[in-house]
Amino acid sequence: MTKPLSKKEPEIKPNDNKPEKKGSIFANIIVTSIVCGIFVGANYFLQQNLLKSQLKTVTADGMGLDEEARLNRPEKGIILDLGEFTMNLSDVNPRRFLKISVAIEVTNPHGVDTSAPSGGHGEKTNPLLAEMEQYRPAIRDAIITVMTSKNSQELATVAGKELAKQEITDAVNDVFDGEREVMRVSFGEFIMQ
Repeated sequence: MTKPLSKKEPEIKPNDNKPEKKGSIFANIIVTSIVCGIFVGANYFLQQNLLKSQLKTVTADGMGLDEEARLNRPEKGIILDLGEFTMNLSDVNPRRFLKISVAIEVTNPHGVDTSAPSGGHGEKTNPLLAEMEQYRPAIRDAIITVMTSKNSQELATVAGKELAKQEITDAVNDVFDGEREVMRVSFGEFIMQ
């Protein structure tokens, strides 16, 4: 019997395309890797240049401050080391105590040099540091008042210490009565027992 001519059976050819498919997949991987590498390199280059130009702009701008604000901002304050304090905290049961050393930095609106010698035999006394020394007892009292009102739980956290620094700043500013302003309060030593 003969088969009708209208139906054509597909001819089976040997699979000669396998090496071509492997080669084309390999070529696609290489091309994709190169294109991705170019994009990553271009992105890195653009980001670095953009960040550098923005950093230069911010630095040239004085960190975004206008000229008048930069001129009115005190460059360097007067640092007054108030020494060590040992005091009871407001904890009742068990009683707790605190040992801290405190320094404050106050404004120096006239830009007076505070590096001059401050006392000794035959040396000139710096009038600015001498002025700050007259406030020392009142400042120490303000610090003791603020810190003895705290309990150990309040001072155990960073937020509690920052709140105490702010309260000390406010109390010492009241002592200065507008003549100076506290820029920063620093704890050099902070031990609770």
